[in-house]
Amino acid sequence: MGKHQKRIAAPRSWRISRKTAYWTVKPRPGPHPADRSIPLLLIVRDILKFADNRREAKRILNEGKIMVDGRVRKDHKFPVGIFDILSIPEIGMHYMVLVDHRGKLSLRSISEGEARGKLCRVENKRMLRGGLIQLNLHDGRNLQMEEDTGIRTHDSILLDLSTNTILQHFPYRAGNKAMVTWGKHSAQIGEIEEIRVIRSPEPNVVRLKPLDGGESFETIEDYLFVVGEKEIEVPVM
Repeated sequence: MGKHQKRIAAPRSWRISRKTAYWTVKPRPGPHPADRSIPLLLIVRDILKFADNRREAKRILNEGKIMVDGRVRKDHKFPVGIFDILSIPEIGMHYMVLVDHRGKLSLRSISEGEARGKLCRVENKRMLRGGLIQLNLHDGRNLQMEEDTGIRTHDSILLDLSTNTILQHFPYRAGNKAMVTWGKHSAQIGEIEEIRVIRSPEPNVVRLKPLDGGESFETIEDYLFVVGEKEIEVPVM
């Protein structure tokens, strides 16, 4: 992998202009893959417009004015991904990273109360020595529990960022509400009608009924985030 990123070849999920310069910032390896995250500097400069150039954006970060998921982040290459919480305490602003209908990573303004919790998807679940249960989340976090609470792979949890404890659990099953995060139907929200298990290396297929009453559509389960049971429990675009 090269150390530099051409702006014209940047991931399509980045909300940046392509032809204003030759180079842009390449995200550092971190909690999100490069094609599903955006460097923190680009958020400060190109999306929030808090700076006119790279130098000003780096100064803002070095002064510790930007927090991601409750922690000060000074690395301008830090990758910020979906459902991350961006906070600027000095001005009392909070944002949640979501994806829009064009597949672009976007910011949605949220309240201080909403910024205390973060939606995470369970990517894996394993048993550790001593009978501990470990949950591996989509943003690189690992949670350890002494008892099995019934949380399974592809379920979603609402995590308290200050205590790292689980506030709510949204199971991945038919009847619950889910949002598509990538692909042709990105940003659409629907009710899970069917989960079709594919007996091959290919991912399972899920059929959803849009909440707006449109025709049902299908996507792969890797693109889904469960966002509630009877009601949507998190802010959406």
